[in-house]
Amino acid sequence: MKVNHNFANIAQSYLFSTIAQKVADYTAAHPDAPVIRMGIGDVTLPLPQASIDAMHAAVDELSHQESFRGYGPEQGYDFLKDAIQAYYASHGTQLESDEIFVSDGAKSDVGNILDLFDQDNTVLVPDPVYPVYVDTNTMAGRKILYMDANESNGFLPLPDPAVKADIIYLCSPNNPTGAVYDRAGLKAWVDYALANQAVILFDAAYECFVADENLPRSIFEIEGAKKCAIEFCSFSKTAGFTGTRCGYTVVPLELEFEGMNLNKMWLRRQTTKFNGVAYIVQRGAAAVFTEEGVKQVQEHLDYYRENARILADAMDELGIWYTGGKNSPYIWLKCPNGMESWEFFDYLLENANVVGTPGAGFGENGKNFFRLTAFGDRDKTKEAVERIKKLLS
Repeated sequence: MKVNHNFANIAQSYLFSTIAQKVADYTAAHPDAPVIRMGIGDVTLPLPQASIDAMHAAVDELSHQESFRGYGPEQGYDFLKDAIQAYYASHGTQLESDEIFVSDGAKSDVGNILDLFDQDNTVLVPDPVYPVYVDTNTMAGRKILYMDANESNGFLPLPDPAVKADIIYLCSPNNPTGAVYDRAGLKAWVDYALANQAVILFDAAYECFVADENLPRSIFEIEGAKKCAIEFCSFSKTAGFTGTRCGYTVVPLELEFEGMNLNKMWLRRQTTKFNGVAYIVQRGAAAVFTEEGVKQVQEHLDYYRENARILADAMDELGIWYTGGKNSPYIWLKCPNGMESWEFFDYLLENANVVGTPGAGFGENGKNFFRLTAFGDRDKTKEAVERIKKLLS
């Protein structure tokens, strides 16, 4: 028996596990320290009431033989796919129902989609980057190249014609930087992918935070994208489903390479390796798109956007350079006084009892940057801001 030795090439611990351990060690040594966590991008508001009501009704359905449901369709129930289709249409993007695949979250699909691609592909990811993009391809033994996302380009790199890549990861609004591509930026990437017969894996998990109508929420708003892109989205940040687990992936019907149709391949993969998302959860997800659900979700998004504004205003007051905060729940700030990110992590934890995410955990280009999340409680966000201002003023 031989093991996959590529696992030896990934970091021994996940970024957020390292953060959790450091915080645990600190709180054990300082049990009375009032630590405020603004690191992991987990939501804090409860599920929308419309989703709760829909899930309760679904539980009741399953309690009666005449309305009981067993195995569901692996690609998702039509009632949820139709709701997602209508949601895209409301933003000017037309999808076929068969292009939508419901899953247990964007993170799973971002990793699982790699089943469709040969090991002999060159992968291009931004630096800094969401670690899952790198780790899943490292596990598969693929060659990985990095695009240079930095302060000078606003952490929104554009294609380098001299670089040849087969699989391209884009995330907009970006995790961790909060930066958002405009249509011209995405068009440049679509043109590059079409010219190089490459595929774009577009992570749109934070699309619901785009408030500027001039900015695209989906890569399929760009002409030609259906010939070269797959899009991943999630209910985690939209409606607080981080613990409930539900997302979806859009694989266009016209996406073909080497005579193989990626939509049909993904359908085959899912029906072989995945049993679908629970009926109860899908009913809750579909309720997000109802009139009442949309209203409730908007209230939650506005709550987090206000937290982001509070954080951004503090950075402005302190004169600290940052991206994000306006169409994203993240603030990506430049560490003060030339500090490196883990140094700033320790400084902030020890002197302000505030936890953030060191940019070095996202790549070499993040070593002097730091991420704060707007997903926290309002009062704690305000308290954290006051502590940070007092420390850095």
